[in-house]
Amino acid sequence: MAREVTGTVAFGVPREVAFDYLVDPRHRTEWQSSLRGVSGIDGEPRVGQTWVDETKPGLSPRMRTTELVRTSRWSETGTWRFVRADLSLVFAEASDGCTVDYRFRIHLLGPLGLGLSVLSRPAVGADLRRAAAILSSRS
Repeated sequence: MAREVTGTVAFGVPREVAFDYLVDPRHRTEWQSSLRGVSGIDGEPRVGQTWVDETKPGLSPRMRTTELVRTSRWSETGTWRFVRADLSLVFAEASDGCTVDYRFRIHLLGPLGLGLSVLSRPAVGADLRRAAAILSSRS
């Protein structure tokens, strides 16, 4: 069972800056609250790039970039045991920077998957707002 959560976050930086920052796993621990580290990064951002998210709860999902269209779209999938999580980001120009639309879904057998997706919505949005604040403070 899975349920998709969506949202939009405004970034006060150009689309290229937000894109390059968000799609590079080396930056994830700066803005993703659930991470204590990232390991096994396989080269530069591209379709097929892999890495491992080392989460604070102790889970280590294997991550893979599944879509990368520079400055406009990026998607990843992460797997851990019987769980799969998918995140897609769509970048658009805005008068004061850019916007990032996100879609997030956790796939899991049973009703727990629905609950995890719903509970993750505030975290995904908060993490992207943290990334926007980090980038704004650097420009």
